[in-house]
Amino acid sequence: MRDVAIIGVKNTNFGEMWDRSFRDIVVEAGVGAIEDSGISGEKLDGMYVGNMSGGQFVEQEHIGALIADYSGLSLDLHIPSTRVEAACASGGLAFRQAVMAVASGHEDLVMAAGVEKMTDVSATAASAALAAAADREWEGIMGATFPGLYAMIAKMHMHQYGTTSEQLAAVAVKNHQNGSMNPIAQYKSRITIDNVLNSIMVADPLHIFDCSPITDGASALVLAPADIAHEYTDTPIYVKATAQASDTIALHDRRDITTLDASVVAGKRAYEMAKMTPADIDLVEVHDCFTIAEICAIEDLGFVKKGLGGKMTEDGETAIGGKIPVNTSGGLKACGHPVGATGIKQLVEVTQQLRGDSGPRQVDGAEVGMTHNVGGSGATAVVNILARKR
Repeated sequence: MRDVAIIGVKNTNFGEMWDRSFRDIVVEAGVGAIEDSGISGEKLDGMYVGNMSGGQFVEQEHIGALIADYSGLSLDLHIPSTRVEAACASGGLAFRQAVMAVASGHEDLVMAAGVEKMTDVSATAASAALAAAADREWEGIMGATFPGLYAMIAKMHMHQYGTTSEQLAAVAVKNHQNGSMNPIAQYKSRITIDNVLNSIMVADPLHIFDCSPITDGASALVLAPADIAHEYTDTPIYVKATAQASDTIALHDRRDITTLDASVVAGKRAYEMAKMTPADIDLVEVHDCFTIAEICAIEDLGFVKKGLGGKMTEDGETAIGGKIPVNTSGGLKACGHPVGATGIKQLVEVTQQLRGDSGPRQVDGAEVGMTHNVGGSGATAVVNILARKR
């Protein structure tokens, strides 16, 4: 197996893009990643595109071919372009598939991308589309939504470990602080604990400021064999590990709903592959679809003992400059959550951090970063580790 490097990255702006189409934004991300990589589009050997639900959001399926077509890569070149779906982990899984293609030697220069256009439908329709990532027969058909499912996780975490609403709110405050420094973020306004606690209750104990938004956006990156990465860029970022795990899709079948076992297992596999421990990670982008999800993630990935994630956040240890900076991009909460793109956006953020290109939100001396992308309420988890040095 060959070592793999990221040689080019690009995010579009995240937000409500009323005047732009699905294909427009993904082409912008793809072209930007190619330009950043120093290669020409003609040299790409393949594409892997994360997209959760183009059929429900924009009534478009056959996403892989569509993107190859509108990127100008299908005519004459006929490159293989594959859509990858794993609910909100679609982007992270597209990256994993691209890494394996390059590592195996089957392909050399490969693009991994993610895209979702969520605001073309009503909020009700968007919620219904997202609910399809839960267990339809046991959860969705009974009226369960993701805010409701994560509210159950939050309530149980509070009961078992004494986590407070103020600690949940501290996640949102910190991520909005980071998002205010990110030019692509959907929300750049800073908020306070009181803002969160006084906002509309969505599903007790989760307020609207505890929830990630509905978002349009796309992200892309280009991968190459590590041995030739310096032919294209002076700042390749190396893939040290990519790992995936699954769990039951319905909460009621879980061993413990406050622990996402898929995250735990994927994290352990990634650490083993990279020959690292949590102490080696300088920053991490985790899947904070809800504030409780970030607290569970930092526990499940081994950055803090189970039950202490809320206190760790409250004490400022997950802020930029803290013990382990978490979601320097603003996370899903402030940067936005275009579900198919999120996993790739996380990787773009970590790549830029390891390059030293993150401006006012730069983590000093960042050498190693991690991403954690979750599908649904935890039925899929993808964890990646990147490093500045090979």
